[in-house]
Amino acid sequence: CSCNSYCIRFRLIFMSSIRPFREILRRKSRKIKLGNVYVGGDAPISVQSMTNTLTTDAKATIQQINQIAEAGADIVRVSCPDEESTYALKEIIKHVNVPIVADIHFHYRRGIEAAEAGASCLRINPGNIGSKDRVKEVVKAAKDYGCSIRIGVNGGSIEQDLLEKYKEPCPEALVESAERNIRILEDLDFFNFKISVKASDIFLAVNAYRLLSKKCDYPLHLGITEAGSYFAGTIKSSIGIGMLLSEGIGDTIRISLSSDPVNEVKAGLEILKSLNLKNRGVKIISCPSCARQAFEVIKTVEVLEQRLSHIKEPLTLSIIGCVVNGPGEASQTDIGLTGGGKGNNMIYLSGLADHKVPSEKIIDHIVSLVEKKAEQIRNQAV
Repeated sequence: CSCNSYCIRFRLIFMSSIRPFREILRRKSRKIKLGNVYVGGDAPISVQSMTNTLTTDAKATIQQINQIAEAGADIVRVSCPDEESTYALKEIIKHVNVPIVADIHFHYRRGIEAAEAGASCLRINPGNIGSKDRVKEVVKAAKDYGCSIRIGVNGGSIEQDLLEKYKEPCPEALVESAERNIRILEDLDFFNFKISVKASDIFLAVNAYRLLSKKCDYPLHLGITEAGSYFAGTIKSSIGIGMLLSEGIGDTIRISLSSDPVNEVKAGLEILKSLNLKNRGVKIISCPSCARQAFEVIKTVEVLEQRLSHIKEPLTLSIIGCVVNGPGEASQTDIGLTGGGKGNNMIYLSGLADHKVPSEKIIDHIVSLVEKKAEQIRNQAV
């Protein structure tokens, strides 16, 4: 249209009117600390993953933890099934810069050893550690060494008496199991913990978290457990975790995939970025492409995702193949590309048309612009 003052006023009013719908009011929860990372309260939602190397292979585990951290993970969990693993944990922790959660099952001594080794958190289910005296010893170690605890309740390992009571895994059974374990820790005067009530069924997990969120104010660790392969599991997790996050429920997340742990981190970050709950790296807005495209959109986006994966500064990039939606999307992003005729495509900077770039130079030119913008953001932050 021939834009006039009325049009501009209408657009400003429209944009201001939809802004509240973009904001998620998070559930108020307690704040706990894992190493140098806070969880709950007003802390940003953190992303976790878990190593799949043998913990006894300290070198391989250190390497994988650092890869996971470089991808953007805030917290990494490491399995400690035996004494050799907790022994290796002490060496592992010396060479990583993210808080380590020690995954403990059944053997209370492993929890004590992991705390002594420097773990920032112990993932336990107090109900399967053993007698109250053994749980008391684990909690004492957590207090002595400044560890937090995650109570991990799972739909696949609900206590037998609860299964008999409810006849099947259900939200009420998961939450009652969590409440039972909460009381164990509270009776020991320990409150530095978070809780998860995971299940592989989306509706079971979501409804359990909804119910638990109304019964306590402890931080909640979200996950759809055993979600599946990278593609299917990411979709499944995005639906379940996304539903909860959009309702303000959740303080830390893990995407449980049968895939490289780095992919879990990438998926988790994308979920948070999509809900405007976390800003890290380049957020690419791109079209699905069609006969109107002036360059190969799909291939361009694939290459740019790889070439820009090292960028940690938050910025937005739109890649649109034609002028139908291109200018509008570009006006809302830091850097934009809109396909143009005869191989001349328009570059937008800060929402304004700036210059043209030929199709054969798109990739290198966009990478250069993004890196320059990221450097500006870094310098402003100093």
